[in-house]
Amino acid sequence: MLRPTSLFQVSSWYTPFRSEPELFDGARKGIDIEQFYAADQAGSVMDKVLESLTAAGQRGVKIRFLLEEKGLKMSDPQILERLRAIPNLTLRVLPYAKLTGSGIIHAKFIVVDGRQAFIGSQNFDWRSLEHIHETGLRIDEPNVVRQTQAVFDQDWLAQAAIAEGKPIPVPHSNKNALPAGNYLVASPQRYNPPGVLDSQAELPRLLAQASREVRVQLLDYAPLSYGPDKTRPYYAVIDNAIRSAAARGVSIKLMVSDWNTGMPEVAYLKSLALVPNVQVRIVTLPVAAEGFIPYARVIHSKTMDIDDQVAWVGTSNWLGGYLDNSRNLEVVMHDSTMAKRIGVLHEQLWDGSYAKPIDINRDYPEPHPGRP
Repeated sequence: MLRPTSLFQVSSWYTPFRSEPELFDGARKGIDIEQFYAADQAGSVMDKVLESLTAAGQRGVKIRFLLEEKGLKMSDPQILERLRAIPNLTLRVLPYAKLTGSGIIHAKFIVVDGRQAFIGSQNFDWRSLEHIHETGLRIDEPNVVRQTQAVFDQDWLAQAAIAEGKPIPVPHSNKNALPAGNYLVASPQRYNPPGVLDSQAELPRLLAQASREVRVQLLDYAPLSYGPDKTRPYYAVIDNAIRSAAARGVSIKLMVSDWNTGMPEVAYLKSLALVPNVQVRIVTLPVAAEGFIPYARVIHSKTMDIDDQVAWVGTSNWLGGYLDNSRNLEVVMHDSTMAKRIGVLHEQLWDGSYAKPIDINRDYPEPHPGRP
């Protein structure tokens, strides 16, 4: 069973600050957590998450917590100290760039007792639980949980190998028949366990099957990657697939955050908006009641609904560097009920006052999410 969670309320949906404590409270043997970074603020709902995680460690649950090395500078020292103080918790740091040359751990997921998993856009950050639009899946479908566990185990072994100066283990060749039902895809392909497909190949394959409508919600989108010396190499994999679908007559409704309005990204968004059958809207969420919060009040979900038949929920932004060089996870669901629920979440924002069609004649201000 796969159950979506979101920070916008839709009937019968969970909230992340409910799901994570429930998972930890129910853990009996082991909790595995893989995250980009960790951040807390005193008095936030993250305290409840940490309390539940601490209680699990105190009752003997073995906890493995894997962080991205580049995420340490984004992490609060206090939460790292708090994590290290939890009984039975082992915290490791993985420099993922040593595997791929330039990537990071960008995935955000949890596995409990090898029986349940949580995969979603939300970082281990108090803002993600209260002030950012996020979407994730709470999963107890055995195949998807097993695949997610295999990814964590692969990355945990890679960290140990790097720390010990040993060769990084590379999984066996991963050649599979076309998948069906609900399944996990991940990146980078070279370090995917057997049975876990390549997200960079699967995304355009799914888009090629669209016949009527594709609805996408993202933090940001651009056919660009990240190269040396701040260069932005062209990355056309996703953009070509989107334009090809539109050329077949498929309606594309792409929604991105207002953090996506800087140059050169916004120029590519404007170009895409000129393609027949493509609509692009930019979402600006209001400032919190308590005032400006750095790096918050933004849509951060990474979802897609194809023809109300196939849903995609994951951790990747749609730019180069995410589906090719960084560790990310996405869940594909050939399930009309779930696809329609993801579609409802999309339409809730699309039709609301926060989403505005992109103006191809406007010079958008450079976004500064860290300051007012």
